[in-house]
Formats: sequence, C-alpha cells, structure tokens
Amino acid sequence: MTAPTIKILMLIAFFYGSQTLICSAQDTSRIIQIIHGNSMRQKQIDEQNTIVTLAGDARVQQGNTKISADSIAVNQQTGIAECFGNVHINDADSVHTYAQYLRYVGPERMAYLKNKVRLTDGKGTLFTDDLQYDVATGIGTYKNGGKVVNGNTILTSTDATYYSDTKDVYFKKYVHLTDPKYDIKADSLRYNMQLKSAYFIAPTTIVNKDGAIINTKNGIYNLETGQAEFFDRSAISDSNYSVTGGRIAYDEKSGIAQIEDRGKIVDSVNQVTLIGDLLYLNKKENSFLGTRKPVMIIHKDNDSTYVAADTLFSGIRKYDKNGNHTIIKTDTLNKTTTVEIGSASDTIRYILAFHHVRIFNDSLQAVCDSLYYSTEDSVFRLYQDPVFWNGKNQVSGDTMYMFTKNQQPQHLSVFNNSMVIGKENNSMYNQIGGRTLNAYFKNGNIDYVRIKGSPAESIFYPQDDDSAYIGMNRSKSDVIEAYFLNKQMNKIKYINDVDNALYPLNQIPGELKILKGFLWQDARRPKNKLELFE
Repeated sequence: MTAPTIKILMLIAFFYGSQTLICSAQDTSRIIQIIHGNSMRQKQIDEQNTIVTLAGDARVQQGNTKISADSIAVNQQTGIAECFGNVHINDADSVHTYAQYLRYVGPERMAYLKNKVRLTDGKGTLFTDDLQYDVATGIGTYKNGGKVVNGNTILTSTDATYYSDTKDVYFKKYVHLTDPKYDIKADSLRYNMQLKSAYFIAPTTIVNKDGAIINTKNGIYNLETGQAEFFDRSAISDSNYSVTGGRIAYDEKSGIAQIEDRGKIVDSVNQVTLIGDLLYLNKKENSFLGTRKPVMIIHKDNDSTYVAADTLFSGIRKYDKNGNHTIIKTDTLNKTTTVEIGSASDTIRYILAFHHVRIFNDSLQAVCDSLYYSTEDSVFRLYQDPVFWNGKNQVSGDTMYMFTKNQQPQHLSVFNNSMVIGKENNSMYNQIGGRTLNAYFKNGNIDYVRIKGSPAESIFYPQDDDSAYIGMNRSKSDVIEAYFLNKQMNKIKYINDVDNALYPLNQIPGELKILKGFLWQDARRPKNKLELFE
C-alpha cells in the first residue's frame, strides 16, 4: 500500500471518528450512527449535505433503534436515511419491522416503509405495502389496505393505526375479522393483540360458528374467553332465540346472557317473548328469567296473552320416552339438577310466575300470587287469591285452573271458596258461591257455570220480558247452574235441596244483598296490556 493511500484512509477514519465524537458530545440518540457496511462510499451533494452510502450488510443505529438493509444511504447533516432491500428495523428488541424500502427521518424518528411491509411485536403481525411508523411513540399507520394476524385471528381493513405500548390496533373502513369461531364485519373496530379482544365502536355484525348473529355498535368481545358485553340496543339472534337490550353481557362457554335496560328475549320456536329491565337467558338449558318489571307474552295466531309478575321464569319439560310422561327440565340459574334436552318436537315450554301476577288478553284478565303455565296443555294454574274477569263477570277462589285454546278461555275450574259475580249496576250484583266451580266458554265468553257446595248459594236479579227487574232471588241448593247471554247471567237452575226466596226490590234487607265472601275487586283488574309494563 502506497503512502498516499494510507494517508487518505487515515483522513477518512479521522473524519468519521470525529463526526461520532462531536455528535456524542451533543446527543448520540438524535443522530444516525453508521455501524457497518461491506463497502462504503461518500458523495458531496453540496456544501451542506454529504451522502454516505453503505452496501452489503448495511447497518445504522439511532439510540436503541437499529436499522439494517442491503444498502443504506445516509445524509448525516439532515439525519435522513434511505434503505433498500431486506429492510429491518429493530426498535429496542420489542418491535421488529420489515420492508423492501425505508425512508427514515432521524430528527423526527419517523419511518416510511413500502413494499412487503411486516411489523411484529411478539403478539401479532401487521402486513401492508405502505406503513408510516413513528419509532419514538411506537405508533404505526397504514391507509392503503393491510391486515393483522394474531394467532388464528386475521383482521383486514383499508386504514389502521397500531400502538406498540398497548398492543392496540384501530381499524377503519371495510374492517373484516375472521377467526375459526367468528366472522366480524364493521366500519371501525379496535383490537387488542395481547388480550385478543375486539372493541366495537361503530355498527358491527358478528357471526359465530354456530350461526348466531350479533348486531352492535358499542361493545367488547374477548375472542379467547368467549365473554362479551354489548351496549346501545345491541341484538343477538339464532335459530331459536333473539335477544335485544340496552346492555347484554354474554358468556359463550356457559351460554348465559344477562340483558338489561328494556331487554327482550324471543323464543321463536315456542312463540314466547320475555320483556323487562333485567333478564337472563340460558341458551344451553333453554331457559330464561326476568326479575325487574318482567312481562311475558305468549303468542298464538293473531292473539297474545300478557303475563306480568315480580319474577318470571320459563324452562323446558321433556317427554320421558320410557315412562311415557313428562318431567321438568331444570336450570342452572336455580342451581338444580339438569337432564338432557330432546329435540324441539320432544320438549314443551313451561312458565312460572311469582308474586303480584297479572294476566291480560282481549278475552280474559286475571290476578294471583303465583302461576304455572305449560304450552303442552295451554292451562294457566293460578294459586293464592286468584281472581278472573271475563266481560262484566268476576270469578274468585283459592285455586284456579284456566284452560285455553288459541289464547281464548275454554274451561275454568275453581277450587274452594268459589264465587262468580256479575255486575248489573253499582248496587246490584248477581252472585253464586260454593265449594267448587266449573265455567265453560263460548267464543271467549262465559256461557255456562256449574257450582257445587254444602250448600251452594246464589243471589240473582231476574228480569221480565221487558228487561225490568222483578226482584232479588236468594237461594240455596246442592248444585247451582247458571246460563249466560250476551256476557251476562241470564238464567239459574237449582238442583237438590232447593231453598229460595224472592224479595221485591224495595224490600230487600241490606244484610241479604251479598253472599259471605263477596268482594268486588275491579280495582285489581288489568284494564289494558300497557298497565302490565308500568
């Protein structure tokens, strides 16, 4: 090696060494340091800019950020580097970014990457062809399409912003999340790669592997645990149920959903709807529960029966094929033993209502303390102080079975302290009381009543052909039968051991105008279905 050559090499070494020393004295984290290059070339652009080009295993560094590529051109004066081929940014060994081209602005610590861009942080990987990455803040953005892969979950969108410190990615425009368990489409969505949770911030449609569809615009879904919470009138539906509410909390593993704020559960198979401010649905057990102002609607053709109570529960009964009878399907909400559910054709829905029970449809109204109803026989079983109304007639007793067909009453059985009252006016009431009562209906109205007692008693105001009242008939017998016309008591028949007396209207003793146990309870009667929602 000649002496001039040695002098030139020493000058170059002194020049670069002096640049590093000068910058180190100022702030080494703000400059781009040249680490290695198989070959190195310097070119003076003008008096203020010199370009140093590294080729072959080119490496530079700024603070904790290391950059490597096939070749790198560095402007030491402006702190800008351009990198070509197999670019790799190692950001403090936490985030690694790869591309085929990089323009790196050192003073701003901003990286502009193009062509086959890949960013990974150990939790997931972002793919795009055009990425702007702020090394200082760890925030990366693409605006021309890209995707993020997190395990088996893949998210694609037109725009996205990645945050390395929180592992969040905000997706915008044509967002599509695919997963073995879910398919999600939205206009905007936030996804956390560490928690594997999707946060919904715009109208979103979720379809899970079982075919359930979720529509929401505000919520969170953990794809790892299957737990979700939705707000703002979200909805969940499948082949059996649809659920809506102001807030829905859902656990996929247990199949239990909690619905609040004007919640609604629709059982499309059995045509039953539950409405209330606090509802629970157990999809695995096919049961639901309402505890805050619940109202259940039993649909049938063009008519519906509304049931309100302090607590409403509905479960499934299943035919025991071996014993040829039905058994109750219990539920984990009540912490009781469960049995296997058969097919829809083998199962029957039943309803339990507790405390302050009210029933309304166009043909009948009723109240009681507790109730049991089954779709198997369409019988309402009313317990503890039940009262039934049909037209101007009131029926009461200790226990009551109301048989219905197409939501209209067909037969009513009343046990112990039975009484039927028909209001003529504010001072005249037809009354029949006894031990047991059976009423039969025609076209939804009382047609015939038979009462047995020891004895049965009646007060009846008969009318002449001009519809004028004749007087008051007070009678006793073993059996009393009453016939109705135009929704009013029209004729009475007495059977065995009859004892009766007819009093003129102006000679009726006050104490004889009512039977023992008489109580007109019109104030308890639901006047319309809207009352049940109050």
